[in-house]
Order: sequence, then structure tokens, then C-alpha cells
Amino acid sequence: MKSLMQQALELWNEQVANWPLAAQFYGSLPQVLTREFVYDHTRVLVQFNPARVHSTTAKTDAGSIAKRPCFLCSANRPAEQREVDAGDFLILVNPFPIFQQHFTIPHKQHLPQQLLPYYIDFLQFAKELHEFVVFYNGPRCGASAPDHLHFQAGNKGFLPLIDDFNRNRHTLSTLYQSIEGAQLLRFKGVLRKVWVIEAESAGASHELFVRLYNSLPALPGEEPMMNVLVLYENKKWVTFVLPREVFRPRQYFAEATGQLLISPAAIEMAGVLITPVEEHYNKITRDDIPDLFHQISPDMP
Repeated sequence: MKSLMQQALELWNEQVANWPLAAQFYGSLPQVLTREFVYDHTRVLVQFNPARVHSTTAKTDAGSIAKRPCFLCSANRPAEQREVDAGDFLILVNPFPIFQQHFTIPHKQHLPQQLLPYYIDFLQFAKELHEFVVFYNGPRCGASAPDHLHFQAGNKGFLPLIDDFNRNRHTLSTLYQSIEGAQLLRFKGVLRKVWVIEAESAGASHELFVRLYNSLPALPGEEPMMNVLVLYENKKWVTFVLPREVFRPRQYFAEATGQLLISPAAIEMAGVLITPVEEHYNKITRDDIPDLFHQISPDMP
């Protein structure tokens, strides 16, 4: 039987070959413009990617969500979009990519976006889709479908934050908590707030995630604002938790020359800031980036 990894790669090949929309936007990825900014301990990329305009400008308030059909539910997806069955979830090719291979992993049922009850599933996808990083956007943290539970996945080696951690792990991280087979680290000095869970077992990772989750501020009845990424390497899970304070920075709502159309989600918080507007891509400065991060997720002292 083919592994989930093999099935996902075959799905991607089939969709890019036979779905014109996917072929168009994956074909345009080599033309995406990229700028690099290097700070003391971290690297940030800024990209101009017009295919991401719908995600960047998505209206995710309750009224707007109620007025539109859910694009992750089977009945509303494009006829050309195929799927891989993955238990309670499906694997779909994302037709508006950021990664060279970009997947969406929705639950089969129309459930609200929430991570804690499905954290073990989240880890399992990272293990089975071992060539990818799997990530989650909270309902007020960049998820364009906060009404339908889903993860995403994309190629390893693309997100600067993970490289920053691998390079600076022993100098910029401090141990916060540990249990048998897992530890929770504070990773500091990279412009935004970052927690890292390293674990040899899914159960140990889950235990530390629950402790962190319960320590983060949250509105009544809501999960803490956060973006989460996980990868599986060298027989252990590494989970990055990026707590947040706001959904979008003030520059997103500014008018005229003050506007920067950047709506941070997990990919942006992991070091790739994406704007669908070329003018904004060209004018963003070195000083803008720390300010954007500070508004969303102030670094820990």
C-alpha cells in the first residue's frame, strides 16, 4: 500500500497536469519576486505573490463567513479538485500556492477551526508527510476558512524561522519546562514570540502543548490566538507555537502611502511576508518588519 506521502505527491502531479487553475499558479511561482532582510539572529523574506490576493484580503468575520459557501466542504469545491483520503481528513492540492508543493488538509466534517482536540492528528500528519512542514492558522490568526477545521502543508526548507532555530538553538533558546521525552523551549531574539516543543513521542508533545495552551491568554470560549507549525525529523517532532495579540497590523488598514497589504498567518510568522501588491512589496523597509512583528507578537523579554 502506498504511503500517505506517496499519495500526496502523486495527487500534486495529477492536479498540476490536469487542473488548469493549479497549473497556472504553480507555473507562475518561478516569477514570484523575493526580497531578503537579515537581522541579528533571523532572516525574513518578503514576496510579491498576486495569486494570494484572495487569502490576504479574505473577510473572516462571522457575518462574511455566514454569507459564503464553505470552499473546503466537498459540495462546494471545484469539480477538478481531487483528494486523498486520510482518515477523518482529506488532502487537497492548494491551487493558490506559496510553496512549490502546497496542500490543504481539511476535516471531512464542517467543524470550526480548533487545534487542541486534533493536535495528535496534526503531529501524525507531520510524521506521515515527512517531506513537509505542517501548519495551523487559528480562527483569528490568518485562517481564511475559520469555520472549517483544516491544516496546511508545504515543502521543508522554505521557512526562515526553522533555519533560524536550527542555527541558534543552543544560544537563543532556554529551557522552560521538561517531561520525560520532551521539552518546552523559549526561543528569543528573533523579532517575535516563539515557543518550541521538542518531543520523542506524540503523547509527550501533546502534554507540553496542553500546558502551554492553557497558559496563553484567550477570550471566553475561544482558543488562544496562535499559529503553529510542526515537522518530524530524526525521530522527533519539533513544534513551533507563535502566540499572537492581534489579527492584522495597523498598516493593513492604513490608507494610500501608509498601507502595507500583509495579513500575517503561519507562513508570515515563520519568516515569509507575502503581499499581493507589487507597490507594497517594493516599498516595505527594513524598519517596517520588526514593527509588524511587534504588533502581532511582541518578543519575550
